Amino acid sequence: MAELLRASWVIARRDFAAIIFSKAFFFFLLGPVFPLAIGIAAGSIGGQVARDIDRPSFALVMAAPDSDAALKARDALAEQLGEGRVPALVAMTSDNPERLLGAQQDTRFLGVLTGSLRDPQLIGTAAEIERWRGPLELLVERARDGSAAAPARLDTRAVAQSSGSREQGRLVTAQVGQALLVLLTMLLAGMVLSNLVEEKTNKIIEILAAAVPIDAIFLGKLFAMLAMALIGIACWAGLALVAILLAGNGLPALPPPATGWPLFLGLGVAYFAMAYLLLGSLFLGIGAMASTVREVQTLSMPATMGQLLFFFLASYSVTRLGEPIELVAAAFPFSSPFAMLARAAQQPDILQHLLALGWQAAWVLLLIRFGARLFRRNVLKSGGGVKRGLIAGLFAKP
Repeated sequence: MAELLRASWVIARRDFAAIIFSKAFFFFLLGPVFPLAIGIAAGSIGGQVARDIDRPSFALVMAAPDSDAALKARDALAEQLGEGRVPALVAMTSDNPERLLGAQQDTRFLGVLTGSLRDPQLIGTAAEIERWRGPLELLVERARDGSAAAPARLDTRAVAQSSGSREQGRLVTAQVGQALLVLLTMLLAGMVLSNLVEEKTNKIIEILAAAVPIDAIFLGKLFAMLAMALIGIACWAGLALVAILLAGNGLPALPPPATGWPLFLGLGVAYFAMAYLLLGSLFLGIGAMASTVREVQTLSMPATMGQLLFFFLASYSVTRLGEPIELVAAAFPFSSPFAMLARAAQQPDILQHLLALGWQAAWVLLLIRFGARLFRRNVLKSGGGVKRGLIAGLFAKP
């Protein structure tokens, strides 16, 4: 094991120095400009979809006749004005309506509409009251059906924070983290494949295979590319920070995650590393099966599209914590980094992340072993080890 790690370190140092000190690395740093623009556009579209799917909801705590009238009025207004302009109402029974917004409640209510249709009251945060007071007054007026002479006016009571606003804020942080993670992974992981194909074409990989185990070559290449990717991300983050400060708008305010910002950022780096290593080890296996650039492009396309599908699976399950589809997304290795990063934004538990990182690392090692076996069989034409005599014969003078 020590010999394997030492050989991997030699390969990683060789590849890292060759990439970092090359002229092409500068142009690599300029590469994300266009994908970043596409990512911003996709993020705005995804935000609109999220707003359409995750409708704002209020708890409705009234007597049964008033509650039924309010629900019917809500459905009628939603049909006329659109679902996004009228909040959903969920009929509840509670002696203390304000407790429905407490941190201990597993709900996503933005507020509570209580009292009666004649004397309605709205409980929520100041921001949610300001946003939804008008639509809810219209809803109450519709539910009265002309039975009151004066127009409906909501008596409001503000609370510090509701569970609904906190949960929605954490959902925003989870979605932003997932989008950034998949963008960086898809942008950077392809370099592993191109590097392997280049060395296969130049017959360099056979020379390396004569000196060190194939597993060490693959492991070293993966971690060299990961280190290069982290340096690129650090440069891009620094440039983005400078641009934001020069613009004078300050940093964009995202709601704080459940684990806190320091731990969430640390987990983000760890899950990026795992997502990169998983996709990179898969690309190494593809490179082992391909003999030409055309074959590489043909084989890598399904893997890339598959990774996008896994991201969509994790993104779809972000609002369904604990449900079967979310558990599948968290357990499946290629969607696990995205799903677990969303969990870090919504749940403070730390042990689950240690287990997930260990599970993902085991899959990285398994894929590396599988890719190395494919490489021996398809490139070196060897079922066991490297045939040194054959490699030496390729470069012997005639």
